[in-house]
Amino acid sequence: MKKGICLIGILLWGAIAMQAGNCRDVEVAKSMLKRLIPAYADSFLFKKVDGNGKDLFRIESTADDRIMISGNNANSMATGLNYYLKYYCLTTVSWYADQPVEMPAKLPQVFSPIEITAKVKRRFFLNYCTFGYSMAFWDWDDWQRFIDWMALNGINMPLAITGQEAVWYKVWKDIGLKDQDILSYFTGPVYLPWHRMANIDSWNGPLPMEWLENQSKLQQQILSRERELNMKPVLPAFNGHVPAALKRIYPEADIQTLGKWAGFTKEYHCSFLNPEEPLFALLQKKFLKEQRKLFGTEHIYGIDPFNEGEPPSWKPDYLNKVSSDLYHTLKEADSEAEWLQMTWMFYFDREKWTAPRIEAFLKGAPENKLSLLDYHCENVELWKQTNCFHGQPYIWCYLGNFGGNTGITGNVKESGRRLDIALKEGGDNLKGIGSTLEGLDVIQFPYEYILEKAWTIDKGDDTWVNALADRHAGKVIQPVREAWKILFNDIYVQVPKTVGILPNYRPVMGVNSGRAKIDYSNRQLLKAWKMLLEVSELNRNALRLDVISVGRQLLGNYFLAVKNEFDRVYTTGDLLALRMRAAEMREILHDIDVLTSYHEYTSLDKWIDDARAYSCDPVIQDYYEKNARNLITTWGGTLNDYASRTWSGLVAGYYAVRWDMYIDAVLQAVENNQEFNQKELDNRLKKFEEDWVASRTMTKRLTKGDLQECARHLLRKYEMRIN
Repeated sequence: MKKGICLIGILLWGAIAMQAGNCRDVEVAKSMLKRLIPAYADSFLFKKVDGNGKDLFRIESTADDRIMISGNNANSMATGLNYYLKYYCLTTVSWYADQPVEMPAKLPQVFSPIEITAKVKRRFFLNYCTFGYSMAFWDWDDWQRFIDWMALNGINMPLAITGQEAVWYKVWKDIGLKDQDILSYFTGPVYLPWHRMANIDSWNGPLPMEWLENQSKLQQQILSRERELNMKPVLPAFNGHVPAALKRIYPEADIQTLGKWAGFTKEYHCSFLNPEEPLFALLQKKFLKEQRKLFGTEHIYGIDPFNEGEPPSWKPDYLNKVSSDLYHTLKEADSEAEWLQMTWMFYFDREKWTAPRIEAFLKGAPENKLSLLDYHCENVELWKQTNCFHGQPYIWCYLGNFGGNTGITGNVKESGRRLDIALKEGGDNLKGIGSTLEGLDVIQFPYEYILEKAWTIDKGDDTWVNALADRHAGKVIQPVREAWKILFNDIYVQVPKTVGILPNYRPVMGVNSGRAKIDYSNRQLLKAWKMLLEVSELNRNALRLDVISVGRQLLGNYFLAVKNEFDRVYTTGDLLALRMRAAEMREILHDIDVLTSYHEYTSLDKWIDDARAYSCDPVIQDYYEKNARNLITTWGGTLNDYASRTWSGLVAGYYAVRWDMYIDAVLQAVENNQEFNQKELDNRLKKFEEDWVASRTMTKRLTKGDLQECARHLLRKYEMRIN
């Protein structure tokens, strides 16, 4: 009898334990639903099911007209919820926290149950640079929405590098460095990605101590939520980058400079500790131990020792030993460690990273212990050039954006075709799909398109684009569908590069930034804009951003044509014609600034306000603002305008001022029968740029008027000119 009671007890305990496990994922999914669409919290049910080793979700209607979403874990349930929101509710969840999820009054029914499985186990997201170009001044509200967005899109392997300076501070302090050595080794907050990648030290530093403390707390919140949603965050590990001051404590250590990067002078160059040194293993252990105490671990570590920098030697034997030694320091510190390496360096220095050198480096680590991010597959698929990375696991990635530029770019359709082929021919060691975008201030559809291919949804491109148009408009509107067909098939065709519209770049006579070049007809873009504006009202956030993004690109492309004509007329000396072109250039700049003033995410105001809100100390507020201004304009080194943004306020208060200086200088030269002096103008432009970065003046441009009326007015104004 007692045995029977015990057996019943064991079975009951097991059932309770299983139910508790089920409840955790279900409760996490419910919590996310309440954050996103609280009014519909009782309209959905979640259920945990066995996926037989695969990620899957199932969607169906219940007898009481609720929506049941089943999944093997909370992450899959989130992906299922997003499928329902996209294809049934015709809505888009923005990755920005303050953008509401626009829902229909009544939830559509699912008449036939849907079951979808994942094609790959790993779905990666983020780039070191995103943490500077877009996320530097995010608070927990921003991160909450973004983590939810990642879960909705099936991401289960996010890069998680926030707060690592707090870990390094403890390590360097324990080694014997002083506060001044450490805090001045770090860059300013928006430049930390390039410090972490061992590109620059100290630029716009020293870093305030309050930054380290706040970011450490934020990282704990980020990781807790990501883990709740069944993600395995990729944390950093020691890559050999050390403060130059370490040489004072270890004078015999093999510490060498990684040399210049992007034109930065010697005081900003990084130092590299040879992995053969016993000190390397010591620092690896100290860092991972301290990081684990603060942040825990999933045993996956991002390490990128030579990103855009040259190793001390290019000999294959050296490269093999470097990666071997580096992995062993990782393993000694964490016996379960896996090294995740981005392959950007193989592309960036492709002439030097020859096939034998790549092979030597990759084979330095044991098979399945070094995973690669094939970083920029819309341009070059390195898996095809490296014998599928010589057997090491890899993730196919779409980059799509450089510098946080706001221009329309990305060969999205071609990238989808490439990914489909890779899934068939990329070998058994293709373990995942991901995206490595540098900035978020773009229409987010390319990333949704690529990430959806990680699942057996497999909608054809025409069907997918129609559904995209429907959810941006909130209903089926044929002109919006036609507009998006043009955008998808004819406009999003360029391989992503650092690209903006010409107004965002420093003026040069007779020369236009190659970054402003377009590989499509501006008339086609005009046609798409015209169709977007045929809607009766712009009542969806996604559609409003479409109208602004397409419009500013259209006017920017036209500005390029007018500027070319202005330069040509200068050579003829026709002052009247020159003044007419000058007036039109100024008019276009004004109109771009007005158009972008209808949304906070196309305005300079929010970027600056967020930076200042990150501290209560007025001195630190000014410091953060200067960092924020610096990054999107002069940057540093030779990267002027690299991170350009077509934002209201930035156009009027910065770009248009530079163009006024250019136009006035050219007009004055013709009026005085003199030759235009580009060098003299460049000196004045540089002075203006530096003064603007150091200033606190703002042009508040956010407009609460009628975007549709404004855009239609601009369409009528420019339609005949562009045609």
